[in-house]
Amino acid sequence: MDFTVLTDHASEIGSGFLVTLWTWGGGVLAGVIAGLVIAVIQLSAGPWVRGVLRCYIEVIRATPFLVQLFLLYYGGPSLGLSLSPMTAGLVGLGIYGSVYFAEIFRTGFTSIPRGQQEAAAMLGMTAWQIIWRVQIPQMLVLILPALVNFTTILGKETPVLSIITVPELTFVLTGVGAETFAYVETLLALCVGYFLLAELCSRLGQWLERRASRYLTQGVQQRRALKPRESAA
Repeated sequence: MDFTVLTDHASEIGSGFLVTLWTWGGGVLAGVIAGLVIAVIQLSAGPWVRGVLRCYIEVIRATPFLVQLFLLYYGGPSLGLSLSPMTAGLVGLGIYGSVYFAEIFRTGFTSIPRGQQEAAAMLGMTAWQIIWRVQIPQMLVLILPALVNFTTILGKETPVLSIITVPELTFVLTGVGAETFAYVETLLALCVGYFLLAELCSRLGQWLERRASRYLTQGVQQRRALKPRESAA
């Protein structure tokens, strides 16, 4: 075991780690935004639009991410869509993640009792106000574990981007291994790198869950404190 191979290429490895963070974060952000839009449209659109979105979700879920990435990067130019490796990677991660995030959001929306929507509508709130002020704040607390779980999974899909020469951590370390024949050291470093990313996401998720739990507890206590006042009135 000669770990000087890693120290000699520390700048390249650090750059690859940053690219991995960038592609992961960008893919998650794009997937969350697209998934939320898809979920909202499914709730409010007509049957034809819902049918088209359902077909999109099923096609993306039923095909491997690698195949989607190949079609986007290598098949795109035949349709007039020429993307750089980095752009194709970000778009591919966003598309792949959007359908899973959409299903998570849809489950969260349907978990909110119907009576709350009816009560908000009686108060004069519009459909969009009900979504943004009533449903989203509550359902985010409920779906937080699922969001964190799939965010971690999406981070472990970033090595696939090395196939289209995105200079992320896997691409850099496999290149160092091929150059120095130190495959054990580089693959071990790769495992440690992705373990750190997954652990970072897990710790962040636990912190958010504690905050959400505290928020719910405070809300329940406030409602209980108001009940005696309402009864006295």
